Amino acid sequence: MDLSLSEEQTELVATVRSLLAKRSDSAAVRAAIASDAGVDAGLWQVLCEQIGVASLAVPEEHDGVGASLVESVLVLEELGRALAPVPALSSLVTAEAVLAGADTDATARLLPRLAAGEVGAFAVLAGGEATAVLDADLADVLVVADGEHLYEVDPTSAEVSWTPSMDQTLRLGRLRVDVSTATRIGSAAPAVERASLVGALGAVALSVGCAQRGLDMTVAYAKDRVQFGRPIGSFQALKHRMADMLVLLEMSRSASWAAAYAVASGAPDAPALVHAAKSYVGDALAQVAAETVQIHGGIAITWEHDAHLVFKRAHALGQLFGAPHVHRAALTLP
Repeated sequence: MDLSLSEEQTELVATVRSLLAKRSDSAAVRAAIASDAGVDAGLWQVLCEQIGVASLAVPEEHDGVGASLVESVLVLEELGRALAPVPALSSLVTAEAVLAGADTDATARLLPRLAAGEVGAFAVLAGGEATAVLDADLADVLVVADGEHLYEVDPTSAEVSWTPSMDQTLRLGRLRVDVSTATRIGSAAPAVERASLVGALGAVALSVGCAQRGLDMTVAYAKDRVQFGRPIGSFQALKHRMADMLVLLEMSRSASWAAAYAVASGAPDAPALVHAAKSYVGDALAQVAAETVQIHGGIAITWEHDAHLVFKRAHALGQLFGAPHVHRAALTLP
């Protein structure tokens, strides 16, 4: 499998990275998570209007770009690197659930809205409730699976509450929905299967970006921090630890891209590759985040430094759409 990027993909990554460097620095991220909404709505609007982030994997007949999940994964990696608090993953998962399980009328109605940047949220109900739903309280397009059926829910008719969490850059909520007042739009099984697969893949991509952020911060600090008259980056023990961080990052990126290409092409081993990626990358990011904190030393545990944001997001992403041990268990099933 050739995992090199095309010219168009390289340009997409560069464009997103450049925009995020201008619009999602540390101050912007902190301002967004301290706001009532908890996300950077302005940044999300710019990403959708100028780059078409929300429309990448939406088919052209539904006002999308008609690219593939690979492009969406590349964008998510950059968003993870910037720790950008935007509803990209939740909207992507919702669009993919609609594509997989909704009927023709619902697909034609909902996908253009998602492609235009309206925030999507998808949940699987148990007894009319769902917890830890990504961007639940921000949703313009709310789709739920209940039993055998898929429903479109008017967000104003649902009981939605924000769930405070350790990682403030990811927004989670609790839903209570009466599906008797919702609109049935399709079958739950294919939507849930697709949402679970794409959600795990998206969490992997965000994790790779977060690991890159941790490594970048650590290397920069090691070059600047002087101890015993020398930059600490010149100490052999720390060089080896940062080299190990780089290996974990590159292995994670390879696993992420391999899974992305498999899912995008409908390869039969796509679920296995996603399980393997989520398992490996979740553990790898936890280790990179720990090293980020340890090599930075005491400054890393202060509120003013971004190392704690990397650490918190690492552990949140490790649980989102399944912890590493859950995905390892799925790989060992006959």
